[in-house]
Amino acid sequence: MKMGSMPIAVLMQRRSVKHIWADEAWEAVGVVPDRGNLPQVQMLSQSPERDYYLVSGLELELYPDENEGYFENVMAPESKVFVLWRMEEGRAMPVRASVSYVEGTRMFDSGENADGVTMPADIYAWVAGYLREHYQPKPRRGRQHG
Repeated sequence: MKMGSMPIAVLMQRRSVKHIWADEAWEAVGVVPDRGNLPQVQMLSQSPERDYYLVSGLELELYPDENEGYFENVMAPESKVFVLWRMEEGRAMPVRASVSYVEGTRMFDSGENADGVTMPADIYAWVAGYLREHYQPKPRRGRQHG
């Protein structure tokens, strides 16, 4: 059962590279809350070396079965938003985002394109508020001897 959601937009980047197997590299480089009225794809800057564009229409969703992953992420030295993206019509397009460390790990392990971007303060506050209301960390136990 979904406990909360937040619309977001993802900042994507295309860089020109000089490499034997590729002419360009793509990655998610930022995430911002979507306050509404954003076009689905908005070019922010464009040059032969580097393009930045903002893609809206994604949602961060919070589910109780992912609480451990949210907690791990919030407690990490640098909390992340994990973004899975695919190439569509010659452009990298984000298709899913999560604030669960566990789901982020699954994204990276899937073999698909995924990036972890720094979690903005307002998204961090939203996730931390959710955890305060809906999560109690399990007490740590000492080493179990058999």
